[in-house]
Amino acid sequence: MSRTKIAELLRTEPTGTEVLVKGWVKAFRNNQFIALNDGSCAANIQVVVDHENTDPALLDRIKFGAAIGARGALIESQGKGQKVEIKASEIIIYGDCNPEEYPLQPKKQTLEYLREIAHLRFRTNTFGAVFRVRHALAYAIHKFFNDRGFYYLHTPVITASDAEGAGEMFRVTTLDLDKLPRTEGGEIDFDQDFFRRPTNLTVSGQLEAELGAMALGEVYTFGPTFRAENSNTTRHLAEFWMIEPEVAFNDLVDNMDLAEDMLRYVIGYALEHCADDLKILEERLVEEEKSKPQDQRSEMALTDKLRFVIDNRFERLTYTEAIDILKNSNPNKKGKFQFPVEGWGTDLQSEHERYLVEKHFKKPVILTNYPAAIKAFYMRQDEPKEGVPGPTVSAMDILFPGIGEIVGGSQREERLERLVQRMRDMHIPEAELYWYLDTRRFGSCPHAGFGLGFERLVLFVTGMTNIRDVIAFPRYPGNAEF
Repeated sequence: MSRTKIAELLRTEPTGTEVLVKGWVKAFRNNQFIALNDGSCAANIQVVVDHENTDPALLDRIKFGAAIGARGALIESQGKGQKVEIKASEIIIYGDCNPEEYPLQPKKQTLEYLREIAHLRFRTNTFGAVFRVRHALAYAIHKFFNDRGFYYLHTPVITASDAEGAGEMFRVTTLDLDKLPRTEGGEIDFDQDFFRRPTNLTVSGQLEAELGAMALGEVYTFGPTFRAENSNTTRHLAEFWMIEPEVAFNDLVDNMDLAEDMLRYVIGYALEHCADDLKILEERLVEEEKSKPQDQRSEMALTDKLRFVIDNRFERLTYTEAIDILKNSNPNKKGKFQFPVEGWGTDLQSEHERYLVEKHFKKPVILTNYPAAIKAFYMRQDEPKEGVPGPTVSAMDILFPGIGEIVGGSQREERLERLVQRMRDMHIPEAELYWYLDTRRFGSCPHAGFGLGFERLVLFVTGMTNIRDVIAFPRYPGNAEF
């Protein structure tokens, strides 16, 4: 007999039909009532055991965490909370679980502790909900782009280029690190390495995606990226997932429209398809915030915050306008910012971004036209504007409450001469990126794209407060467990 998932059974009418379920025991009360969950949904199904006619030795093995199967009739539930339950005719034990040794217990445990046992935390209600929501968001992203005619492009994980120019990369090599071969000049001899040149894990699929957009028109990547940045914060990971669309013939306004539409779509999809899981996460967030001072608590419940984002257009303003707001803000005047905003050219920090979103506009914000000096080489250079102190680029960042920057993008510099000069100014070797420059030599056109840090999106939608809790096995400085 094939098993039926609990999510499907809970949508079924109590017909008395014989069914088979398999899952893990969440609770066993009075030697009679098993709460069983198989991960297909947040809810458990109740299995009623005829304890008077069941082997006591078998009953003794039905412990919290044990993997079991239950065969029996699907009947109307006698208790509250669900319309069906299973009257068991047979219980099968697939895997015992000793409650004395099991690191998980049927009680509230801290997220910090669960992070130490990340291989087991999927089994908690919180993390079951987080990873079902994560799946829904990933599916929604693919659906959004597919429905709009984009092509999914797989860009390389191993690359010889540094798309961001920051140099914070993980090196890939097959050389013996204890006996590195050296040239006569004393440098590492990469001719003896697997790829015969220095290579690293990718920090972005953007440059390769641009190549695809120059022929396919509209492409997107969705893959792992790696940053060897020594940031031990609640917002940074060394390994994370990025969504990076690139669109031929799009300008900065088109780029903002696409990013805003995508965010509103995927958040709406989660609200529609993950209601039960979001309810669990909302209740968790309420409990967590009870320990915070009143002024640090969220003004809206989790689902209200998500609906607010999809029901309101994002505020759009230039970096120059944002600097004026921040410079004249009370926190800046009273010295409450950790990084004071002294004037134009300041590289905005998370505290500045969150002030704009959470205090000033109280909704998502898109900042545009940043100073060229604080942005990447590939961003299109703007023409000088009156009232703007220095050169800017057609960049845009989307800022969300509680998160800060969630999307970063730009119109790309399609003019060969401008791009080459920018690379020279930033000491980026042209020979290394000849293939990228070729797209500007042959049939160049205006185009634009952006990057969305997937974990930051999951963080926002789930209401979790640490990015290490929205990816299965987080990688960060000093940690590569599991």
